[in-house]
Amino acid sequence: MAIRFFDMFAGIGGFRSGLEAVGGFKCVGYCEIDKYAKQAYEAIYDTEGEVYFHDARAIEPKDLPDIDLICGGFPCQSFSIAGKRGGFQDARGTLFFEIARIAAVKRPSYLLLENVPGLLSHDKGRTFAAILGTLSELGYDVAWQVLNSADFGVPQSRKRVYIIGYFREL
Repeated sequence: MAIRFFDMFAGIGGFRSGLEAVGGFKCVGYCEIDKYAKQAYEAIYDTEGEVYFHDARAIEPKDLPDIDLICGGFPCQSFSIAGKRGGFQDARGTLFFEIARIAAVKRPSYLLLENVPGLLSHDKGRTFAAILGTLSELGYDVAWQVLNSADFGVPQSRKRVYIIGYFREL
């Protein structure tokens, strides 16, 4: 049986590409606000029968099918050292909490999240601590690591922090 996942902040499907490449995963829906990214996503993947949401803030968890995994690279502009680093004061910086809101209701077994390494140092580490604390309160144990795409055969250097949450009751 395949692991059923919901692809939040889907972009053009980076998580989906990886999950489908390893096999054993089935996408049941996706969320992407950028119309051009959505067009690309739908050109690359067969999305027929999947639920789609334009805006993560408008998702009603009860409208989602059962899921085993939420994956998503929640917007990073608020945490990146290349930006103004507005954190939770920037509306984009609060979108992590949409993942948490859905996880609180749907209780997927796993979370697979991605962001820029600047998330770790933002506000002297308090932002990342708040994220870890939120996940813990929801019942998730978490492991995280900064990985560089160049170390995995990709022809670019792109460091990202990956956060894996697994529901504690498991």
